[in-house]
Amino acid sequence: MSEGATTTANGTAKRKKSAPRRATAETMAKKQREISVSEFFAKNRHMLGFDNPRKALLTTIKEAVDNSLDACEEAGILPEIWVHVEQTGESRYKAAIQDNGPGILKKQIPLIFGKLLYGSKFHRLRMSRGQQGIGISAAGMYAILTTGKPIKIVSKTGAKKPAHYYELRIDTKVNKPEILNGKGDGEDIPPGEKGEKYIEDHGIEWVTHHDPEKPDAKPKPIVSGTRVTLDLEAKYQRGKGSVDEYLEQTAIANPHVTLHYIDPSGNQKTYHRSTDVLPPEATEIKPHPYGVELGRLVSMCKETTESSLSGFLTTSFSRVSPSIAKQICDKAKLSTRMRVKRIDRDHAEHLYAAIQDTKISNPTTDCIVPIGEEQLLKGLHSVVPAEFYAAATRPPAVYRGNPFQIEVALAYGGNVETQKITKDLLKELLYETDARTVRQFLILTFNGLGPDAADKIIKQSKVGTRKSPNKLKPKEIDHLFEAMQNVNVNEGQSMQVYRYANRVPLQFQHGDCAITKTIAQTNWRSYGLSQSRGNLPSGPVTIMVHIASVWVPFTNQAKEAVASYDEIQKEMRLALQTVGRKLGMFLRRRMKVKQQADRRSIFRRYLGEVAQAVSDINGTDKEDIYEKLLEVAKKKTAEADMVLDESGKAVDPSLANYGGGVLIVDKDDDAMLADMLNRPTESETSAAASDKPKSKQTDLFDEEDGDED
Repeated sequence: MSEGATTTANGTAKRKKSAPRRATAETMAKKQREISVSEFFAKNRHMLGFDNPRKALLTTIKEAVDNSLDACEEAGILPEIWVHVEQTGESRYKAAIQDNGPGILKKQIPLIFGKLLYGSKFHRLRMSRGQQGIGISAAGMYAILTTGKPIKIVSKTGAKKPAHYYELRIDTKVNKPEILNGKGDGEDIPPGEKGEKYIEDHGIEWVTHHDPEKPDAKPKPIVSGTRVTLDLEAKYQRGKGSVDEYLEQTAIANPHVTLHYIDPSGNQKTYHRSTDVLPPEATEIKPHPYGVELGRLVSMCKETTESSLSGFLTTSFSRVSPSIAKQICDKAKLSTRMRVKRIDRDHAEHLYAAIQDTKISNPTTDCIVPIGEEQLLKGLHSVVPAEFYAAATRPPAVYRGNPFQIEVALAYGGNVETQKITKDLLKELLYETDARTVRQFLILTFNGLGPDAADKIIKQSKVGTRKSPNKLKPKEIDHLFEAMQNVNVNEGQSMQVYRYANRVPLQFQHGDCAITKTIAQTNWRSYGLSQSRGNLPSGPVTIMVHIASVWVPFTNQAKEAVASYDEIQKEMRLALQTVGRKLGMFLRRRMKVKQQADRRSIFRRYLGEVAQAVSDINGTDKEDIYEKLLEVAKKKTAEADMVLDESGKAVDPSLANYGGGVLIVDKDDDAMLADMLNRPTESETSAAASDKPKSKQTDLFDEEDGDED
């Protein structure tokens, strides 16, 4: 019997399976090959925010809008952006984004939209929305992978210059663009009427004119700008994490932009700019020595054109003067005239240690541009209806040598979104949602609606807790809508959090973000809100946190959550405490005013009887006694007569000194009671024809905040 065979029970031979051949070094070497960055992200697109169809649509529009805003601001143009989402199939959508920016040079268009990690923002230290040069090209790559249709780009740089039209796709094997039209060179569209006819004849999408400023005004032509159109596999859904929410939040943080939005249902909405002033332009700075690691320092020494070590330090870093450079060299025991090319790893290690041991001023902060307290209040008030607004902008700080600035705005009061929608919109939301139960639908769709409030609505509507939203009958929808309008959900309402990084809304990965963690770790009970340990507080509160930095430390390439650096969380905590103190003052003062008003009401109820009894006993004039007693009651309840001036401050500044950055919408007693009971006022239900305004808006406090952390 041959070797490698065995004998079975009946004596027949059975050959063993031969062992698999081991790979040799030569065969293994043949399998090795370079992987391009686009090929890597094509297989790992979830890392860029394209992990499901709904999120893919949002990420695509977000990246395009962010690029448009950056381009307009850098060119000194007030941004105007058109966003159009159109459904083309069961799970296919066409997303088109156009701006009125400076346009893109012809040779740059294929590289910007068809090559990953290509851009101008990665290597410069200044505040911008984009950082990596990977967003819009990744969106185009996802669109091509899911539908096979090319990216379409139209860009125009001037009124008398031709527009450039490209259809392209990305060759992921080599991370290069492949131009499909114009025999591989794109197409040029002539300016003027001839170009408009060419666009119409060839079915090219392009908004040619701005909306007229007045009904009888002539619309102005768009002289420059860029439009990108992508066909992709996606899902459109309203509510949290939607395109609608992103555009609304973008309008809050960018009051200088006008946004035109057409959703898949054909509904048009325009967010008009509330200011014609562009944010100041951020200046580019050099890296700070504290933010450079040892390996990077070695690379910089090899790349520099400076000959001496002193010249290298002063020209390569910010805040390093010749005297500071000498201190660093002395501590590193190196000569200031030492040739940089002779610095080896040991020299670099001594130099790095000396940098950390030398006191160097923080970098300049003109590289970051905060929104500002006034604009924060305007933006939040334009979107979030409330009765009290507060904002705080912290002084600039530094992490790892990178300057950053934290801003916080808070709104208190108002009703949640469940009471703002119509019945038709509710039906659309129920049809679109992928939530399994009605309870899950309420929590996931409406911002600020917590589990307790959702349970109240379900109990009132008598809809089963496990009922699927898509299977609700018409009567059940009516009951649900009625409950959403009438149930008091203020107590079960959770804080609504808006997170921003360089004016860009962050809509996913809430739990992994330093912003959410810091808010939950803040003690809001001392400011008059209810809060369970380690959770967000409850109440009709909306809070907005913005971090502005030359390099925002995102947790991943999808740019959805901020990393938890101690320096960043400390500044957030101080800003949150600042607006929290102002909210606490407002709530305590409002409660005190209410208590004094209740006391006065009780006094008035019995003053007439007391005056009548005293008059019967001693014959004193009843009216005279009543007036004197009423005067005493007013003195004892003086808080109820607190009068605010036109700026929203008490006539006596010592009674209501909230500090700067506060906006108050003063309501009458009927409206305040209606808010507390969560129902319409009597004047609204029985006297709708009245022209008397229900509330008045006050302006910003301009006092300096004397309460420092």
